[in-house]
Amino acid sequence: MGLKLGTLAYVRRGGETLMLRRPAEGHPQAGKYNGLGGKLEPGESPEECLRREVLEEAGLVVLDAEYKGLITFPDFDGQDDWYVWVYVVTRFAGEPRSGPEGELVWVETERVKDLPLWEGDRHFLPWLDEPGTFSAVFRYEGGRFVSYEVVRYRC
Repeated sequence: MGLKLGTLAYVRRGGETLMLRRPAEGHPQAGKYNGLGGKLEPGESPEECLRREVLEEAGLVVLDAEYKGLITFPDFDGQDDWYVWVYVVTRFAGEPRSGPEGELVWVETERVKDLPLWEGDRHFLPWLDEPGTFSAVFRYEGGRFVSYEVVRYRC
């Protein structure tokens, strides 16, 4: 069992959220929509990872982001525990460009929940619009969502 550290960013402009649609084949998240993000590199802070991943996956420079919470995914892929820092990017420079990670699509924020997502995402996405932060544990078994627990911190 290993430990993976990562970030997950939801880039927003007006009433839209930029979502990444994974390629339909050859990817563990095939056909699913997700925010932008990935693994921290050695010595990198979550904020540095956030900026690097958004630049790599979308060609955008993060100017301002709000930290929303930490999600733990125990034994997520059958091998590793994932710890993921979640952000909402509120200001950025540049125009998004799709790349090898998948197709980038602007979606009305209220319609994101209707996309093919990881089942657990439907639980935490509303928290992005609420004040404060959260710490949550999301449990999956064999790629299927089982349960979650959350502690909410109000500012």
